[in-house]
Amino acid sequence: MPLPQILDGKTLAKTLEERNRLRVESLVAGAGASVPILATILVGGDPASATYVKMKRNACRRVGMDSRRIELPEDTTTAQLLDVVDGLNADPDVHGILLQHPVPAQIDERACFDRIALRKDVDGVTTQGFGRMAMGEHAHGSATPAGIMKLLDHYKVQIEGRHAVVVGRSPILGKPMAFMLLNKNATVTICHSRTRDLPELIRQADIVVGAVGRPRFIQGDWIKEGAVLVDAGYNPGPVGDIDLEAAAARSSAYTPVPGGVGPMTIATLISQTVDAAERYAGGSDEI
Repeated sequence: MPLPQILDGKTLAKTLEERNRLRVESLVAGAGASVPILATILVGGDPASATYVKMKRNACRRVGMDSRRIELPEDTTTAQLLDVVDGLNADPDVHGILLQHPVPAQIDERACFDRIALRKDVDGVTTQGFGRMAMGEHAHGSATPAGIMKLLDHYKVQIEGRHAVVVGRSPILGKPMAFMLLNKNATVTICHSRTRDLPELIRQADIVVGAVGRPRFIQGDWIKEGAVLVDAGYNPGPVGDIDLEAAAARSSAYTPVPGGVGPMTIATLISQTVDAAERYAGGSDEI
């Protein structure tokens, strides 16, 4: 069996970043539009969340975009956070809104996600955006699965007619991932940590997506020879949700951890913010 192909998200993300930089330059110069702005909202002092938000702001800077930083205290209420989202929705200078997950326990996160205007939902977190995506209508897809789809497309991984098993059912990763694959004519099985006979289901998969949030949860001997492995997990170590040390050699292609899915998430978020800015500059206030 030939050596598996490495689905290098880090390199592709750099290519997308350069394209986005040129798109921003063209937008500002050609349409006379304002520089695209991504507003980031961080509630509380979680260090990992702060790091992720900083990475996204740095990515904005690299492509010539601006970012607006909103930091709220740990004891912020749902009503206070909704007021902040409302203000950003009404601000014509803001093209995208990112509410960093997770928020403190007292906040109704779903209500706050769904308050984001659809046209500014560049992270793909609203139920309306999810519904449009699932129905094959235009929407800003949830950034991580949308980034995975870009990665699979770039490396010409066949999706149509193949059996994809998605392990994980979160509303911003597992579920949208399944529908994106289904929209590309894969046959999709959604599994999770409580699925019975999980190893046997995964052994049937041509494409395995690990999105369950448990380090090395998917074992090497669960993988069918020649399967494509997409590891969307990122756990301390860092290690993913698939035991790649044991599984990669059985695959035809796999995403490394780190350097696979992670960089594509940020690159896709930036791309979708530029998309929103271009649509606004073109006179469209819709998605």
